[in-house]
Parts: sequence; C-alpha cells; structure tokens
Amino acid sequence: MQPQKIALLTDSCADLSPQMAQENHIFVVPLRILCADGEYADGVDITNADIYRRLRAGELPRTSLPAGEAIEKVLRQIVAEGYDGVIAVMLSGGLSGTYNLVRLVAEECSGLLPVQVFDSVSGSLGQGATVLQLAEDIRSGMDWEELTERRAPRLIANTFPFFSVDTLEYLQKGGRIGKVTATAGALLQIKPILTFAADGQLQSIAKVRGRRQVMDKLVELVVQRCAGHRRYNLAVANGGAPEEMEQLRRKLAEALPHYDHFWPGEIDGTLSVYIGDGVLGAGIQLLD
Repeated sequence: MQPQKIALLTDSCADLSPQMAQENHIFVVPLRILCADGEYADGVDITNADIYRRLRAGELPRTSLPAGEAIEKVLRQIVAEGYDGVIAVMLSGGLSGTYNLVRLVAEECSGLLPVQVFDSVSGSLGQGATVLQLAEDIRSGMDWEELTERRAPRLIANTFPFFSVDTLEYLQKGGRIGKVTATAGALLQIKPILTFAADGQLQSIAKVRGRRQVMDKLVELVVQRCAGHRRYNLAVANGGAPEEMEQLRRKLAEALPHYDHFWPGEIDGTLSVYIGDGVLGAGIQLLD
C-alpha cells in the first residue's frame, strides 16, 4: 500500500529558515561543524555569521556528516507524528557523504516506514527549492508513486543554481581548488561563478571582474537556463550579503516575472566553511 501521509526530510545545507521548514512540515538534520572549541550542529548552535568570524580570525573549521543517531531520531519522530512514508532530499553526494549515510540509516529503519532518499546533486538554494516544490506537490495531493518515481527525479534534473564567491581562499584551504587559481583570482579581483557539475561537485562556469558584474552574470545565466520555458521557480541566496541579494532578487524578477515561486535563502554554516562570506546565488527550477 502506498504511504498516504508523506514527510519530507533534508539537511541543514538546504538553507531553509526554521519558519520555512515549519510551515512546509520539512524535517531537517544538521550537519556537524568541528571548531577549535568543540563540535556544533549547523543551524542549531552555530550560524554562518559565527563561521565568518572564525574564518576572519584565522581559524579553519572542519565539517562532518550528521550523526547517524540524529537521523534515526528524526525518522522515529516522523513515525510518532503519524507519517507513513518519507522522501529525503540531501546535499550533493559529490560534496558530502550525507546522502549515503541517510540511505544506510533508512535501510536499517526500513521496518519503521518506507523512505526514499534522493541525492539533490546540489546544495543551498538548489536543494532547498526541490524540497519546497515537493512540499507544494504533497499539498496538492500528488501520490507517493508520482512523487518518488517521476516528480523528484525530474525536479532534481531541472534545477540549476549558480553562485559567486567573493574569495577563493577558503575553497583552496579546504582542498577544493588549486593554490595557483586562488592566488591569481585574488590579484586580479576575479570572481568565479560556480555551479554543480553532473557528478555533484562544484565547478567554475564563468569568471567576472569585480562585484558589480557578478549580479548581471548571475541573472544572465539564469535567463539562459530558462530558455523559453513558461513554468519555473526562482531562488536567490546570500552569505553575508543580504542587501545585494535583495538587489539581485529585484533584477531577476524583472528579467523573469512569470515565476510560480520565488524563494530566498541564507547560506548555511557548513557551506560557509568552504566559500566564506560575500556570497551571492541565483537559481531556476524548470517545471514544464
């Protein structure tokens, strides 16, 4: 029998505000951040602002998967709240082992309820937009088979986030980018635009010089991806740049006014460890 009451599960890298998660009945497991003075739960007892302060002070925190017990606890909570199926959309497997861990824990808890786990092949606004659209689909009455076999895979394949990082320093320190690239970028004020490759890892797809060109490039990339599609969701995100995100939101809404939803987000602590602050992101999710 198909599950009738369906829960959604994601991790702290989906960048959903507590209010957004609550309003959409989305359960969130935090990744862990290991700092000089101990271990923290992303979005619970540490924020991106805390990470920026630590980075500026010369500390380089490390990130870690959610605790297996924390995932099991959330699944048991979902059962206790009367749900009889879970769709989980997790941070890109190209960046983290979170997706695999959730899959393994779900298999161990398979006696509790059916759990379908998806690799978002994304993070931040791409991952968040997928979960939020699924919440909308559940509200509209879409059934388990449609959601798990067709809708979720299609949303993941048609969600395109783009990010500009203000500095390559932390990507280089975290082993995500070569030292030569980082140094050259800093000297020339080059701002790379990143997206997710097919394998779920970050890749640079454009470079602009200076902050002013960043917004125009992000809008241009999103508009190119829209390419005549008539139904789409938009999203913007920021890490320590809320005013610029608002400017970006206005520019994007002007360029593509016929969106179904337009979601804002704030970059989580985990991703902030690798990309620092001054981050802007924009994305599109094609629905037709």
